[in-house]
Amino acid sequence: MAAQKLRIGFCGTGNMGQCAHLRNYAALKDECDVVALAEIRRETGAAVARKYGVPAVYTEAKDMLKNEKLDAIVASQPFTRHGVIMPELLEAGIPVFTEKPLSGSIACGERIIAAMRKAKTWMMIGYHKRSDPASMYALERVKAFKASGELGKLTYIRVTMPAGDWVQNGFFDHLNCEGSGVTWGGGTGLQWEPAPDDMPEDLVNPYHAFVNYYIHQVNFLRYLLGEGYHFKYADPSGVLVAGESDSGVALTLEMTPYRTTRDWQESALIAFQHGWISVELPAPLALNRAGTVTVFRDPEKSAEGPSLTTPVLPNVHAMRQQAANFLAAVRGERAPMCTAEDALLDLHTAREYIRLRYGR
Repeated sequence: MAAQKLRIGFCGTGNMGQCAHLRNYAALKDECDVVALAEIRRETGAAVARKYGVPAVYTEAKDMLKNEKLDAIVASQPFTRHGVIMPELLEAGIPVFTEKPLSGSIACGERIIAAMRKAKTWMMIGYHKRSDPASMYALERVKAFKASGELGKLTYIRVTMPAGDWVQNGFFDHLNCEGSGVTWGGGTGLQWEPAPDDMPEDLVNPYHAFVNYYIHQVNFLRYLLGEGYHFKYADPSGVLVAGESDSGVALTLEMTPYRTTRDWQESALIAFQHGWISVELPAPLALNRAGTVTVFRDPEKSAEGPSLTTPVLPNVHAMRQQAANFLAAVRGERAPMCTAEDALLDLHTAREYIRLRYGR
């Protein structure tokens, strides 16, 4: 007998809500039904519901939660609203997915986690790079090489993220009926988190810029390492930050050392003493395209000599796989790809970077 489909409610259907999330859940028809959405823009909410066949539309999330029986919530919101809306959503006591980062400040991130624990539920944070088939494959190879010792010790990880065309036609079918204006529904308007209280006012914008653009890579480093790390150096230009993992693995993050206009060239190098794994990731909103992985082996005392392999991966984009991973976690079939507690570490690491770069 087939498992009963999960009932999913959406909170927010802006550009990312529609193009990075809703269309992927709508495509997973054998696994879930999107049964309701809450969207403060009345006309856009109604149009999105018609397009995706969502039967119930609300302007307030609290009304959706009051009237609908849901198994999980997908909430795509600006990250500086998370500290306001996530505790309200978590009161429903069901799993919540939201985009990265966890919050716009460490303090608000901690409040979100406190609300989550009080409600005895969990969150998955949308670090979609963890769900790219290339990343998932690379992590399994890293674990295998660590366990076997075939390539010696893990010595170094480098992640490079040049700015480029991250959309690649990914917003081609989104709806925004109100244009630049907003019909506020029956509510009183959007509320926002307070500014971080652990830094001078003039550093808030640099901090938010860093967690908006590079928090993915901060998180990806820890995903590949399988352990914590700390930054030790940040160059004044903002291109390079270097650090060390808890076990002594060296690491660097290169932040837009160059730019591309028609491409996306994000990559990771995971180096062992006698080989390496490289990952090339596609643009975040590229459709039906996974990243690529190359594995180089040159183990000591090997009769076969060096080898270079590139596995054939499924043509599934990371956002689609991320949706499938969240549904699997809701069913109890796997752990969430990134928990709220894990994502809170990213905010601490980002604060560490700001302190290193600006001295405050």
